Amino acid sequence: MFELEKFSLQGKVPQEEWKIRVDLAACYRLVAELGWGDLIYTHLSARVPNTDHYLVNAFGLAFDEVTASNLVKVDLQGNVLDGSPYQINPAGFTIHSAIHEVRHDAHCVIHLHTKATISVATVEGGLKPWSQYAMFSLSSLSYHGYEGLAVNADEKLRLQNDLGTTNHMLLHNHGGLTLGPTVGDAFMRFYDLQRACEIQMELLQSGQPIIEIPQHIVDGIYAQANVVHSGQTGGQKAWPSMLRRAYKLDPTFCD
Repeated sequence: MFELEKFSLQGKVPQEEWKIRVDLAACYRLVAELGWGDLIYTHLSARVPNTDHYLVNAFGLAFDEVTASNLVKVDLQGNVLDGSPYQINPAGFTIHSAIHEVRHDAHCVIHLHTKATISVATVEGGLKPWSQYAMFSLSSLSYHGYEGLAVNADEKLRLQNDLGTTNHMLLHNHGGLTLGPTVGDAFMRFYDLQRACEIQMELLQSGQPIIEIPQHIVDGIYAQANVVHSGQTGGQKAWPSMLRRAYKLDPTFCD
């Protein structure tokens, strides 16, 4: 009754797909460990290499139950492929399908309902240039207005237009979203956004005068980030250590 169905797809799918499955499953486990989850809700998705198919969590599983094998492969309409025994939350995939449909550079999309991102997305003026963490998000940040539960297909076009070419989004009254060319990049971008929002809310609660970072520094942050990362992305530099962390927490994500 309480046991999950166990099976392994290792060796049964192309190696490139298996690697993405492991990365995405690790990301779900890290999100759970960091307290960013929302029971069985919200989603992280990743493109299966060289296809228009995507991996997403099985609806009904907690994030710390996600494994490389029980991730569900779907098409852009949310149809389950390859005979998976699991289903997905079709309404929950609306946001992901909208982004994957137009942002072909977005091989991973992370959308979460954390308290910090919901709070900042709901405060007038949104994210402020109040911390170093905010710099990375502000240089590529967009907003999307609240339209209720994301179940209406006609919202997709408005979401796509609002996102444009940015890599971070705050959805008013709803939460945060990041995307990237790899799972690691999307994860590190959400880490920066989450930390920026946490710090902003603490500063607001402090009631103390706040020193804002000048706009010209915000504008130059991308060039500085390239120096820090030695020409690589944040995901490329940090993600291997995050995989090791996930493995130490619970290696079953690799199953």
